[in-house]
Amino acid sequence: MRQAIGFIIILLCFPFIWILYSFIHTEILVASSYKDSLAESIELSSPAISAPIVLLDEHEQVFSEDYVEWREPLPLESIPLFAQELFLQSEDVEFYNHIGFNFSAIFRAVFANAIANSKDQGASTITQQLVRLRYLTTEKTYERKVTELLYAYEMEKQSTKEEILSNYLNEIYFGNQVYGIGAAATYYFSRPLNELTEAELAFISAIPNNPTSYDPLVHFDATKKRQELLIDVLVKNEKISTADGEVLKSEPIVLHTKTKTQLYPAYSTYVLEELKNLIAHAEGFTEKVATAQNDQQKQQFEKELKSRVNAISTQGITIYTALDPVKQQKDEKYVNNLLSKTTDLQAASAVISNETREIISLYGGNNYKKFDFHRAFQAVRQPGSAFKPLLVYAPLFETTSLTPQNTINAGKFCIGTYCPQNYGGAIYGNVTLKQAFRFSYNTPAVRLLQTTGIETAFDKLEQFQFKHIVKEDYSYAAALGGLTKGVTPLEMADAYTSFINGIYKPAYAIRKVVDKNGEILYEWNEDKQEVWSPKTVQTMRNLLNDVVTNGTGKGISVQSSYVGAKTGTTNNYVDYWIAGLSDTYTSAVWIGYDMPKNMKPIESKKIHHSIFNQIMKNDKRSY
Repeated sequence: MRQAIGFIIILLCFPFIWILYSFIHTEILVASSYKDSLAESIELSSPAISAPIVLLDEHEQVFSEDYVEWREPLPLESIPLFAQELFLQSEDVEFYNHIGFNFSAIFRAVFANAIANSKDQGASTITQQLVRLRYLTTEKTYERKVTELLYAYEMEKQSTKEEILSNYLNEIYFGNQVYGIGAAATYYFSRPLNELTEAELAFISAIPNNPTSYDPLVHFDATKKRQELLIDVLVKNEKISTADGEVLKSEPIVLHTKTKTQLYPAYSTYVLEELKNLIAHAEGFTEKVATAQNDQQKQQFEKELKSRVNAISTQGITIYTALDPVKQQKDEKYVNNLLSKTTDLQAASAVISNETREIISLYGGNNYKKFDFHRAFQAVRQPGSAFKPLLVYAPLFETTSLTPQNTINAGKFCIGTYCPQNYGGAIYGNVTLKQAFRFSYNTPAVRLLQTTGIETAFDKLEQFQFKHIVKEDYSYAAALGGLTKGVTPLEMADAYTSFINGIYKPAYAIRKVVDKNGEILYEWNEDKQEVWSPKTVQTMRNLLNDVVTNGTGKGISVQSSYVGAKTGTTNNYVDYWIAGLSDTYTSAVWIGYDMPKNMKPIESKKIHHSIFNQIMKNDKRSY
């Protein structure tokens, strides 16, 4: 009786099947009209995917990873045969025999869906699944399915089975933004794929069937049941014995989930910004933007640069940096603790190695979080008197015969309508240049800039990396650090390295950028240049040291045979600066409020002096 009823139901379904066949036939004819263009439209090279950016410190240890998707592509020969069989036996047992799709499976699925009045029954081969991953949506329509078949057929013509299987295993989704079986191994077990047991291989292979339902971090038991089902499939298909299957199912599974390494965010944030500058420099975008004929052209170049940086960043690159992790950690901890005793006060600093001229430590702000506003290289503030050594005194000694023992008037002084005043409105008589520098008198600085000449002095600044100096700054107010926009702590530290020995080389954090194969993509290759004569350097070093010993730098205490620095205070006490150098490091410190605010009440605490003392400590001695 039951067989008779089943036969009657099948007979009644024939009209429906005929209609469905006619519909599919029509769709195939439509899709076939595009056949000539399919070969050109399908490219079998790996699609653009987002691979991790790995940052290494000076010891070549990972301190930061940046990725949206975790991927670790592997060649097929590096994927265990057991793992390959898990997918072949469960997803596409006829993989090596079909032409991209399986007619019998498709018919079974169509018939099942017709009976159930749904489109849920699937019949996708591994090739079809790869096509869907790369080119199509997961929309369940017969139109999409027909297109999928044509693409799968074309894909099989253009590549080998091994290429298709390799791409599939490297691109399927394993949940939690993990793509590919190699990445799944390191993410869920923190071990490379070839070190996983067969039970663990079966466990991660259970995830792609439904990454939400079989997310082992949320539904571990469901994933385990799916794993056992896959093992049963291998037993059923005689790939392993029943006994071996039971052993695999009984093996305990213990996850060791990968945690994204995100140490020292102030340093890593800057490195990613420098990466953009490095690419721009290496590929000519810096020059293009600088010489753009109009804003529209400039914006177009900047857009092209952004696209290029994104393309490089997603290839899977490793960036070797000069980060000193011990120093970075100590500096951050000290300054964070110091600022915690204040309300909303901020600070920034940059430390450069005198020996290598590399950036080894950065402080971007109180309890800095990655990609926050970075005060070390993004906060453009007035530098006050910390600017005098660079714009006034060094150019003066470089271009004239004056010495620190020469005298100059420190009294009232006006050039046109510009009438600078000394700190607190004090009026002095004749003083030596050494005294004027030591106590940071303002009117002598303006007089000396007049002696050197504005154009001559600013020509010396062009040798450095000041990005915000504009033509409007070419005025006598600049002698006191009065600029249209200002400078950053990193720019100040970078320029002060010229007082090490008169030789200047731009300071960078990046040593080299390599691809997944270890090939060097980018590295800085800028030449050193002499910016100050030996006589000027020695004079400036003596003056900077005198500031620490006898002048506004009192309170600076650094264990070094040499230490020199210059302080800076801007109008209304809204910025405090110290820039200077020791035998080992050159650095700059800024403190202030993001919304400028008078800091006269905390001046006596000399917070910037304390920060300078900390970041100038030679932590290498503790190694």
